[in-house]
Order: sequence, then structure tokens, then C-alpha cells
Amino acid sequence: MWYFSWILGVLLACAVGVINVLWLESLRRLDDEAEDERDSRD
Repeated sequence: MWYFSWILGVLLACAVGVINVLWLESLRRLDDEAEDERDSRD
């Protein structure tokens, strides 16, 4: 049964990695929008 916990651990690590990438992409997009808004004011 060790393989079951190993597979769950690998899947959890992959899920955390994907969520992290999505979070960083959304932060970058928000930063770009804020920068564009600041540029349009000038």
C-alpha cells in the first residue's frame, strides 16, 4: 500500500505546483493592468 500514498503525494505536489503557477500568473496580470492604468493617467 506504500504506492498509494506515494501516488497521492505526487498528485498533491503537482496540484500545488499548478495552483502556484495560476496564482503567479494572476498576480502578474493584475500588476500589468495597474501599470497600464497608471500610464493612461499620465
